[in-house]
Amino acid sequence: MNIPQTDNLAVSLLTALRFAAQMHSRQRRKDSDASPYINHPIAVAEILASVGGVTDLAMLQAAILHDTIEDTKTTTQELDEQFGQKVRLLVQEVTDDKSLPKEERKRLQVEHATHLSNGAKQIKLADKICNMGDISPTEPAGWPLQRKREYLEWAEKVIAGCRGCSPQLEQHFDLVLKEKRRVLSSDS
Repeated sequence: MNIPQTDNLAVSLLTALRFAAQMHSRQRRKDSDASPYINHPIAVAEILASVGGVTDLAMLQAAILHDTIEDTKTTTQELDEQFGQKVRLLVQEVTDDKSLPKEERKRLQVEHATHLSNGAKQIKLADKICNMGDISPTEPAGWPLQRKREYLEWAEKVIAGCRGCSPQLEQHFDLVLKEKRRVLSSDS
């Protein structure tokens, strides 16, 4: 897929969105409706813009593309060629190494959070806000209550390393975390 470069913000965002939609086209979320995966990267970019006030094109594109290397056959070279080095570097920073066991990936996210760039920390915050937003007493489908609570605890540890990058995103994270804990504690 050869995507022409452009200075038009809307076209550039839509190009990233189209690319991500194509890469994630066969993936579904873990909710009971198995909603299209692309809803997640769109939500991450929306949180960055609406809550975090982010207007930087590369950051918004990276938010839309943040799971492409990790969860699709997208290569770093493709991202570099089609969206530039800044986008590729941001996506790489928030990408887990899927060759590692899940527990090791989770541990590394906590460990590496403090070393991320400011932009990557903001994307990580928006990602965790969206993921936590999807947790309810009935969602994700098949997750027992304890796993949901453990996810919240782990997300809080990851975000502890991202503090200081965006007061708005951090405050929103704290509000969502508090609400999800309340909802999950009343379900026990």
